This record gives sequence, structure tokens and C-alpha cells, in this order.
Amino acid sequence: MSKSGTLLLLAGAVTLGAALVGGCRSNPPPLPLSQLNPQQTSGHELFDAKCAVCHYEREDRPKNGPSLLGIFKKAALPSGAPANDDRVTATILHGHGLMPPMGNQVDEQQLADLLAYLHTL
Repeated sequence: MSKSGTLLLLAGAVTLGAALVGGCRSNPPPLPLSQLNPQQTSGHELFDAKCAVCHYEREDRPKNGPSLLGIFKKAALPSGAPANDDRVTATILHGHGLMPPMGNQVDEQQLADLLAYLHTL
């Protein structure tokens, strides 16, 4: 094999190796329930009462809606919107796609608690 062919092969191997290592990164696991602070615990209780019927939060698979595991650790929500407090709040309050609006079912404190919990995922 020529020197340029060897260099191309080596460059390809390095690129493939970098892609494989980069692709192996995963988000850290959610904070254990036993380590939640009072606000996060309140948010978890609200999640169980209002959200768990459609969303998993500790499993990376869809239920009736998308999994919320690592929701704030990703660049975008399943809708493509940025994964930030404003977009998640808007989705909770006003709904999106098949998700119904929940604005009339949660007050301001409950919403803050829920967001605090979602940040632990």
C-alpha cells in the first residue's frame, strides 16, 4: 500500500474511532428519588398524579407521550423546540400536538415544583 493510502486508512480509522467514542456518551442517570429536596419531591408527586399516565420519566421509551428522561440534558424537546424552562413551561401550560393543556390543572407553585423535578431527570 502506498504512503498516501496508508495515511487515508489511518485518518479514516481515527475518525471512526472518534465517532464511536463520541457516540458512547450518555447522560448521567436521574437523581435518585431518595436524594430529592422538598420542592423536587413535591414535583415528583405532581408528576405521578398528572403526567405519569402519558410519560415515563425514568425509562427511555415512550408511553402515550415521549419519555422525559433527561429532558433538560438534551438540546431540543421531541417537538424540536429548545429544551429550556420557557419551552417546557409553555408545553405544560398550553399543550402541544396530542398533549392537552394543563394550565388549568396546576398553579404557579406546582409548576415550579414540577420543573424542579424535571431538572433532576
